[in-house]
Amino acid sequence: MSRKQKKTLIRIILSAVLLIVAFCLPVKGVYRAFLFLLPYIIIGYDVLWDALRNILHGQMFDEKFLMMIASIGAFAIGEFAEASAVMLFYQVGEFFQSIAVGKSRKSITSLMDIRPDHVTVLRGGREEIVDPEEVEIGETIIIRPGEKIPLDGEILSGSTAVDTAALTGESIPVERCVKDKVISGSINLSGVITVRTQSRYEESTVAKILELVENSSEKKSKTENFITRFARYYTPCVVIAAVFLAVVPPLILKDGWNEWIHSALSFLVVSCPCALVVSVPLSFFGGIGGASREGILIKGANYLEALSKIDTVVFDKTGTLTKGTFSVSSIHSEDTETVSESKLLEIAALAESFSNHPVGKAVVSAYGGEIDKSRVSEVKELAGMGLEAVVDGDVYNFGNEALLHKIGADIKLYELSGTVIYAARGKKYIGYVVINDEMKDDAKEAVNALKSVGIKKTVMLTGDSEDTAKNIAEEAGVDEWYAKLLPADKVKKVEDLLATGSKVAFVGDGINDAPVLSRSDVGIAMGALGSDAAIESADIVLMDDKPSKIAIAVKISRKTMNIVRQNIIFSLFVKFAILILAALRIANMWVAVFGDVGVMIIAILNSMRSMMKTK
Repeated sequence: MSRKQKKTLIRIILSAVLLIVAFCLPVKGVYRAFLFLLPYIIIGYDVLWDALRNILHGQMFDEKFLMMIASIGAFAIGEFAEASAVMLFYQVGEFFQSIAVGKSRKSITSLMDIRPDHVTVLRGGREEIVDPEEVEIGETIIIRPGEKIPLDGEILSGSTAVDTAALTGESIPVERCVKDKVISGSINLSGVITVRTQSRYEESTVAKILELVENSSEKKSKTENFITRFARYYTPCVVIAAVFLAVVPPLILKDGWNEWIHSALSFLVVSCPCALVVSVPLSFFGGIGGASREGILIKGANYLEALSKIDTVVFDKTGTLTKGTFSVSSIHSEDTETVSESKLLEIAALAESFSNHPVGKAVVSAYGGEIDKSRVSEVKELAGMGLEAVVDGDVYNFGNEALLHKIGADIKLYELSGTVIYAARGKKYIGYVVINDEMKDDAKEAVNALKSVGIKKTVMLTGDSEDTAKNIAEEAGVDEWYAKLLPADKVKKVEDLLATGSKVAFVGDGINDAPVLSRSDVGIAMGALGSDAAIESADIVLMDDKPSKIAIAVKISRKTMNIVRQNIIFSLFVKFAILILAALRIANMWVAVFGDVGVMIIAILNSMRSMMKTK
């Protein structure tokens, strides 16, 4: 509990005691008024001050203005106990709100613990402790057991277990050794490691995540925006209605001014839109906080709301349903006398050494020899097809079937399982290299989980061959699959689904899927650890490589939206019912207090369910 909350709680208890004393003492007149005025001032002075300050700034119609008018009006007509009680219960509601917001904020701001305080950098053979912002790319830092990893980098020496729970929600540490990458925001658990930095602090994973979290509250959902607009017009309307209720009936009936003013004041109290204005944003805030504990970063309430409406999930294959760690499984030369299989692999490795694509890296790794890049004079990447390179003076093309058809090579097709890189020298087809990629352990579980939460259709898109796509799709259990797709084709497939009225979420690795991520209703990036593109282009980021987290995100979003709808319906029903009763002089101020503060507390408690773990 914060210091401010403790002070508020003390004021609530003191005012409640004084209010009970005032009820019990048999005094009348000015002394009775004073006894009730004392707790009223103690508990309500800040509300009165804020209301007056808002009026001076032209912000009249808010809940504090309504509380001030209602309570002062109650004092004016001699309802001292009700005036003090209105202010006390209002502050009780505000106190519950602050507790709930604090609890929800803690779920999100616990991520702020990943921010590093300092870093030990090795300079000139000496250790220096500096701010993370002062470390340049390529410097060597030392991270000891128990310290946060301050910057993204590659381990130069040592091995350790790394706790990534703050990023992924996974409690099981992962082992890291020389040449492995480590990500800022995780914690070094067991061994001393030296790391070569690969990013500046402002470009690191931890900095991007913190920026994402800090900005998430700015992106409001359609429901939040509606409630804000509703409150803007609703409050002035009820004030006008209260004035009408206080003045017109007694003028017509020629009596009962106090009774009608009392009804008007009750009308003002119950009309406060606190329950809606507080509980709806709190529900979204709680949902985002609950998701963050699962290692799911949602960039705003608008994306949480959109996710709840999704009925179709489209997967990119590589790095999403599959591990994205490729290895060469076979090499075939069409003419071994002209180009042996080892020579074919060597030429492919020289060409692919200029590519950052995982397939290219697998070819280089399989070759294993020294890469002399001076033998390569020109490399041209052809998006979605492969690359063209000049190696030892000859023009080679390495890529998919579409590339070789484009250059006019007489290609021979084989029924092969895996990603096939066809090779041509000039326009002559010379062979192929087969790359295989394993399916993720929980890919099938992810697809089944999505179907269990009501997703109507699952689709897989890939640039791979039809045989590879078919094998992965059948193993994962997706409903539809499409192969041999270029990046533009993937966008077209998503647009076709959108045109049918489907609400589409696209799941990609965030590296080369930015166009499709932005075109879908909700873009979800997998494998965000170390992927800048994932954090920047997606609406939702899963901080590990588990597609099964998508179903959890859908559950959280739908649970949050159910809570939001419950609060809206319950709040409006009770308020309008009591407003009618107040206008008919049936409901008194105590009923109005329940209609305002009671409903708000119930709505807040209901909102707090969005912070709880979703089963």
